[in-house]
Amino acid sequence: MGWVNRRRDLGNLIFVDVRDRTGITQVVFNKERDPAVHEKASLLRNEYVIAVIGKVKQRTADTINKNIPTGEVELIAEELRILNESKQPPFLPGDAVLPNEEMRLKYRYIDLRRDAMQQNIELRHKVAIAIRSYLSGQGFFEIETPFMTRSTPEGARDYLVPSRVQPGSFYALPQSPQLFKQILMISGFDRYFQMVRCFRDEDLRADRQPEFTQIDLEMSYPQPERVWEVVEGFLTAAFKAAGQEIKPPFPRMSYDQAIRLYGSDKPDMRLPAMTDVRAAFTADNLATLAVSASLPVVAIRIPKVGELSRKDRDEIKPLFIAKGGAKLFEDFKRLEKNFPEAASKIRQATGAETDDLLVVVAGDGKLAEHKSEGGVKPEVKQHDHAVYTAAGLLRLALAQKYGERHGAFKKSGDPEKDFRFLWVTDFPMFEWDEEGKRWAAAHHPFTSPHEHDMDKLESDPASVRALAYDVVLNGTELGSGSIRIHRQDIQSKIFHALGMTEDEARARFGFFLEALEYGTPPHGGIALGLDRIVMILAGADSLREVIPFPKTARAVDLMVDAPTPVGRSQLKDLHIHVEDLGIFMRDAWLSKLPPEIKLTKKHRRVYQMSNGSHVGIPFAREIDQSWALSLPESQYNVIVLLCQTEAGAVMDFVLPSSVFSPLWDDFNRDDEGRIELDVKRDGATIVLGPADGANIRIDGYLSKYGPLI
Repeated sequence: MGWVNRRRDLGNLIFVDVRDRTGITQVVFNKERDPAVHEKASLLRNEYVIAVIGKVKQRTADTINKNIPTGEVELIAEELRILNESKQPPFLPGDAVLPNEEMRLKYRYIDLRRDAMQQNIELRHKVAIAIRSYLSGQGFFEIETPFMTRSTPEGARDYLVPSRVQPGSFYALPQSPQLFKQILMISGFDRYFQMVRCFRDEDLRADRQPEFTQIDLEMSYPQPERVWEVVEGFLTAAFKAAGQEIKPPFPRMSYDQAIRLYGSDKPDMRLPAMTDVRAAFTADNLATLAVSASLPVVAIRIPKVGELSRKDRDEIKPLFIAKGGAKLFEDFKRLEKNFPEAASKIRQATGAETDDLLVVVAGDGKLAEHKSEGGVKPEVKQHDHAVYTAAGLLRLALAQKYGERHGAFKKSGDPEKDFRFLWVTDFPMFEWDEEGKRWAAAHHPFTSPHEHDMDKLESDPASVRALAYDVVLNGTELGSGSIRIHRQDIQSKIFHALGMTEDEARARFGFFLEALEYGTPPHGGIALGLDRIVMILAGADSLREVIPFPKTARAVDLMVDAPTPVGRSQLKDLHIHVEDLGIFMRDAWLSKLPPEIKLTKKHRRVYQMSNGSHVGIPFAREIDQSWALSLPESQYNVIVLLCQTEAGAVMDFVLPSSVFSPLWDDFNRDDEGRIELDVKRDGATIVLGPADGANIRIDGYLSKYGPLI
């Protein structure tokens, strides 16, 4: 049983490739053997669902298909049942050329039939099972935590859920189960984990979704090293399930080292680290180059790039994002010509070969001046940090640009080279919020500071280190964790350092602060992104390739068309009033128009087509089976009536002037001269007309965009 993947009609013989989750089997329909079954097979088309009964036969040597696992056999059909027919799909699961991603997401149920997607989802299942099995074997309990909870500051915006029974109050969908897992430690469940859905209302990108799955765990009485051992254990099991052997322990690097060597707190170590080459230049050299002698001078080496033309070097400049006065020297040949001794020392320090690309990043001496002056960390000062970060971003940009040349990103088959894991430790406890002019938690406010830095919490927040750590793979942050604060007095100090009053802290976290007073054990944990792990193992470019039903970059589910407006009665039940609803509805409607339709806004409800024709787009909600729409007095070539039903759906009636102009003079005008367009239900039809006059049926114009082209 399965789908018709392909059908070949050779007259007396019809060959049908039947596809299911496990693969493809060839079925043969022979007219001489059974004319009736053969005749029925001639009706088959792509994506029909069929069941076939027959005998399995060994193929002859010259007909064996080595491209499929079942290629040595075929099924000789004796009986055929057509379980369901299929319309012609917008694309076929077996197509070699994929449609655009929007088409794939709109018809996700067809896209998921493709071999690559089936394999990705199967991989996700195997990875999840391996992680669950490992953690269960280590004595962890899988415990669910609530989805409907209270809003707390976690860094991103919350998705809010209004309460009908508590008007004016809202639940928040969890950005993470942070407080609940800590409360589980207070409750005596000393080893917790779950594969948990989390929600964050933030700008999306290839490795980010509004809802995602975390591998969440927490332990009582751990040192950071114990957490790392557990993570390395379940990652080893997960990668083994995917056919990859990795070897713990993973290397470890402090945040300071990562910034100095890679200009990033999530280093991609498949390429050489940066090298500080300030010592290669004399004081006179630096003065000539207008470079500060007190700031880092960093060399970036990208192997095997080869000779670059002037045009190639010019293309490097736009890749450089100058931060905090950092400046770029992309023409190393010019440096060699003008400063040969310094250039020779740079080549020696970096170990550069003749075909390696070398660029230098330095600071111009314009130091940052704000409250964090003196250090993001004790070792990496804020102005140094700006130079390192600018260099780190350029290093990654160059690595991507010349990926085909250096080949470091290509899979070699050696897991030690292909999967470069790293623990980054000792993050800053605080970071300076330039906009708010205050200190903010760099991780989250429940992270424990280093014991040796406790006395600096209020006197020198910039130099306080956190017991926080990230696990990184190939430049991607897989997960982040920390040892938590388990004493109420220290938690209060952290809130105070963040500029939070005791009343504010109690209002936001009162239940948690109280729980800390009842014998809380030391505890810590981590959360890793399951989607990201599977994305890397699958070799995919986007999380959308490993999530069955993802959202677009605009946080839209194209298959179910979510989010959507809801009806007036639902909003009324929730005591919610949406301001400027008409503006939002028009914008939403315009965003879904075919690309060949171009409308330019002239007025709140008036738009202009590319040929100069005017289009009126009024909006109204249904009240007592009717809609009261209005437009400013004008000459319209097309009117689009956006009518929101009681259920929340928006109907769009696209009316050319030939439809509405006979009634134009009969429509009422309000006190401001606007035309009142009355739409109502007449049984199963929708009609437009003056309140007390003739009307015309308009449901035949629903979503008919022809007049707008």
